[in-house]
Amino acid sequence: MNQDRVWRLQNHHRWLEQRLREESRRPNPDAFIIQDLKRKKLLVKDELFLAESHIAPAWRELERA
Repeated sequence: MNQDRVWRLQNHHRWLEQRLREESRRPNPDAFIIQDLKRKKLLVKDELFLAESHIAPAWRELERA
């Protein structure tokens, strides 16, 4: 299950990177879209690190309480 999560996060990270490149290459790139994509990419990268380290994010522990 964890391997599947890592795989999905890696694919999502690659997709965000591709979207970021596409938006950056536009004649008039939207700064807000770029900022949002970068933020999402960092969140996915953090989730990926936690999944690869077998560490549950703190917000998940709070959801269970």
